[in-house]
Amino acid sequence: MPDETARNDPSQDKESRPTLDAAVVMRRERVQGPAARWQTWRWVLDSVLPDAPGFGAAPHLLHESAEGEQRWLHPGFQVELFNDDAEGYYLNTSTAAPCWFVLWRMEDEASVAPEPIARPVIVTLSYHDAGRWLDAQEMVEQVPAQPEVVQWLREFVDTHYAAEPKRRKRPESFKPLVDRFGNAASVTTEKKRGAGDV
Repeated sequence: MPDETARNDPSQDKESRPTLDAAVVMRRERVQGPAARWQTWRWVLDSVLPDAPGFGAAPHLLHESAEGEQRWLHPGFQVELFNDDAEGYYLNTSTAAPCWFVLWRMEDEASVAPEPIARPVIVTLSYHDAGRWLDAQEMVEQVPAQPEVVQWLREFVDTHYAAEPKRRKRPESFKPLVDRFGNAASVTTEKKRGAGDV
């Protein structure tokens, strides 16, 4: 797993890292079924798009249906590829459906809408990043990555990822025998004799 301190390594300066500008679309949808008794709406990740100058710098409402479903565009994310996380990208590209991973959180207080909305925090293509965030109990969702993004990521993986050589496992027959306390043990085929045996 990549070391977070390695990401600040001056030997791989910011200009030399491949980057991609992205925007995230979050969707508010009505909850269906019995769960709707407790929660009327829920937020989900809708898509990740290439960022464009016309998107602006602040989140804004793209669409609201008559039923109240909303789609919000969150521009301005920069996805960087790090040499020390090549395995994380490899694990993503080697799946049947490579994807974007987005960590998002609900606002504590409303900022750009009358009610709090879901806010993307980080966007990545690293399987390791997503795993760490999930381990930290963060909300992480994924959506399929576009073919051109997958190709870009595969080219990076082809250049920077080298699988660790598998270590040969020592056969069990060559391992020394030890008892449950870690002391050397021996095996014998002789029958144990009791005090009364001759």
